[in-house]
Amino acid sequence: MSDSHAFDHLLIEDRDAVRVVTINRPDKLNALNFAVLTQLRDVFRVIAADPSVRAVVLRGAGEKAFVAGADIAELAALSPIQARDFSQHGQRMMRSIEMLGKPVIAMLRGYALGGGMELAMSCHLRIAADNAKLGQPEINLGVLPGFGGTQRLLRLAGRGAVLEMCLTGAPIGAQRAYELGIVNRVVPAEQLEEATFALAAQLATSAPQALRGILDAVLVGGECGIDAGLDYETQAFAVCTSTSDMREGTRAFLERRKPVFRGD
Repeated sequence: MSDSHAFDHLLIEDRDAVRVVTINRPDKLNALNFAVLTQLRDVFRVIAADPSVRAVVLRGAGEKAFVAGADIAELAALSPIQARDFSQHGQRMMRSIEMLGKPVIAMLRGYALGGGMELAMSCHLRIAADNAKLGQPEINLGVLPGFGGTQRLLRLAGRGAVLEMCLTGAPIGAQRAYELGIVNRVVPAEQLEEATFALAAQLATSAPQALRGILDAVLVGGECGIDAGLDYETQAFAVCTSTSDMREGTRAFLERRKPVFRGD
């Protein structure tokens, strides 16, 4: 593991081909404000353009929270126009994570509430400690989720779950989130880092073009009819067959060895 550069509110480091992004506001439970959203946007732009990064882990500093929500003091001072801009800024940043084309794993410890849950849902996979609490409590502030919470939770867990969570504002535990399909795995808190980085390392050794094809096909297929989704899958499959990684993967299988994917 080697340190890279750090922003005011983010810590960035590399573990081989895995880029680790840590939201570093533990005194504020890593709450999202405009500056944090901007820095996350900039970091993921760099990641998108860096072929040496094969997978990403996104986490919060400290033991208490992944991200406990938006910065309420900043939120309370917004005019309606400013609130619209804040919502759009957050939505664009989270959409850029979703459309990155490289797998992003959210490592959830403690609270993932409001904007924190929305940020986690924009990632492709979520591993939660058994002490994690997830929720969309915006109703208690007199507003609704503004960073995509209603839409991504609807797609992950269905109408009943999103209405219950958003209308009541009540948080749920990690096991319930797993049962609803919101998180992929639940592990003991002391095993969270090991489990997350083991998965990230596995993904980082996979063929990048195939990873991108899977991510894009699933996202496209979730937003269109099955015929269009199947056509997209076919095109992505055909593109993969033109790569040296595909030739390496099939050769390694026939030679009964582990493939080494270079990303071309």
